Amino acid sequence: MSTAALDSGNTEQNRGRDAAGSRSGSGSARISWRRNLYALWISQLLSVMGFSLRVPFLPFFLGDLGIDSTETQALWSGIIMSAGAGVMAITAPIWGSLADRYGRKPMLMRAQFSAFFTIGMMVFATQAWHLLGLRLIEGALAGTVTAATALVATSMPKERLGFGLGMIQTAVFSGAALGPLLGGVLADQVGYRASFGVSSIMLLSSGLITFFLVRERFTPIRRGAGIPKQVSMWKIVAAPALLGLVTVMLAVRFSAAAVQPITPLFVGELSHDMANAATTAGIAMGVLGLTSAISSVFLGRLGDKRGHRGILLICMVGCGLVYLPMAASQHPWQLIALEAVFGIFAGGTIPSANALIANLTAPERRGAVYGVVAAASSVGGFLGPLLGAGVAAAFGFRFTFLLTGIVLLGVTGFVISTARRAREQETTTSPA
Repeated sequence: MSTAALDSGNTEQNRGRDAAGSRSGSGSARISWRRNLYALWISQLLSVMGFSLRVPFLPFFLGDLGIDSTETQALWSGIIMSAGAGVMAITAPIWGSLADRYGRKPMLMRAQFSAFFTIGMMVFATQAWHLLGLRLIEGALAGTVTAATALVATSMPKERLGFGLGMIQTAVFSGAALGPLLGGVLADQVGYRASFGVSSIMLLSSGLITFFLVRERFTPIRRGAGIPKQVSMWKIVAAPALLGLVTVMLAVRFSAAAVQPITPLFVGELSHDMANAATTAGIAMGVLGLTSAISSVFLGRLGDKRGHRGILLICMVGCGLVYLPMAASQHPWQLIALEAVFGIFAGGTIPSANALIANLTAPERRGAVYGVVAAASSVGGFLGPLLGAGVAAAFGFRFTFLLTGIVLLGVTGFVISTARRAREQETTTSPA
């Protein structure tokens, strides 16, 4: 039988199911992956806007809660931001495994509605530890990006996988651009507490969009149906090819999280205008998300045609190199311009890594694997604010930017090394 005939037979056999077993046709109403993708895009845009809206004014809100010095504000901001990521590093693999057993859509709604509650409660915070406690709860229950990524990765046609993941990452980057911009303006115009309320409403809206517009008919894979249950998830992830990609996700999250709590304060130091520092900080953070959103779709499609690994390595090198001159910025607009360039490279890293991870992972294990990836990313989100704020408090804001650039360049070398080891293993195990 010809290869074309085999492919045709496989297509007929698998028609009506996505990669994870959700029925989308063949006797039931067909689920349009385009409709799901666009609904998830809007849902993720609102989710990430809601999460990132509070970033540019969080250190200043801590000042209203009685924390006066900028060094202490930076430390508290780092602790609060890292706390949620630290808890998420523990819970993400659990939610990933549950997604493989009960479906990805319920996991996404859980993350969105729980964040609606925790961020809404921040309106009533009167002490810094109130924010810390709510962030811990948020970290345990949230994880919208991971859930949406797993849902797309298991329902997109393989030949459009890079495009679909690029679209989701575009929503993430767009939300990361618009959230700080809107948050900075809202904080200066209507106050911090009202801004938390707007953020909470955005999470509620995203959850309702997922509930009403995203469709998933999930059929869990039964044990014994060709799935090697005995294989440890950690053993799968420890394979050289996947290990390098997991490290990329950790490093990218680390670099973004390391500078996040200090950027508003650094902008204030450069501008000498603390009255409008939240707005300027929102612009600095927002332009990164804007350029990332534009580049992620283009680079995602280019990766589908040319290969994702080369794009990933080029973008990682670019990210590391652009971070270094940020440390020498003398004016907020210099920092903003460099953030814009950084965003172009950042737009290619996560979609490329996610596409490579999906291609290296069996469809029925993608929820769990992305859970482990989310855990690694959360470790970066946990360590980044702590180390970034700690370095800034001890040596100044500029050293934090140097640290993140060096980390990204070092991880790029590690990824190249693991890719070489993976090729050597394939050559060794392939039949002569």
